[in-house]
Amino acid sequence: MARPNLDLMEWTGQVYADAPTAAAEIHIDAPPERVWDLVSDIGLMAELSPELQAVTWLDGATGPAAGRRFTGRNAHPAMGEWETVSTVTECDPPHRFAWAVGDPARPSATWRFTLKPDGNGTLLEQWYQMGPARSGLNIAIDAMPEKEQKIVFVRLREHETSMKHNLDAIKERAEQHGAERAG
Repeated sequence: MARPNLDLMEWTGQVYADAPTAAAEIHIDAPPERVWDLVSDIGLMAELSPELQAVTWLDGATGPAAGRRFTGRNAHPAMGEWETVSTVTECDPPHRFAWAVGDPARPSATWRFTLKPDGNGTLLEQWYQMGPARSGLNIAIDAMPEKEQKIVFVRLREHETSMKHNLDAIKERAEQHGAERAG
């Protein structure tokens, strides 16, 4: 009997109002402090993501701290281009970095990195929650309400795929940096 592929997100039938989540994790052979420097660099996320095109700190900020805000410029083949304002909601070096898109009290999305010591390295998780406030995805849902579950599922899969790519790239950079310092 074949084992199920647990690397793939399973169909849940969730709708936007469920505030569904997606997550991915990876072990990195580097200490949490080195990994933290990467995950808390909002510019790196724009470099890694095919959707997030650019980020800029707002209000004179130059780095992460709870309450600081930044803009994100995004582009997606099916959804066009848009800009968001995000607020850092958690900044606990080297453990947790999170931001809310839109109103932090009722965001359209929440993103988070969690770092945990794991042997001589770090277990890094990237997590995403859709909603509860409306987002650009609601335009598609409003146009095709009978397809809402599929629209939500496809978007979660896109984010899951992107998160796995991000984590692989962060792992490569963190471990390469460690090898350069050791060599």
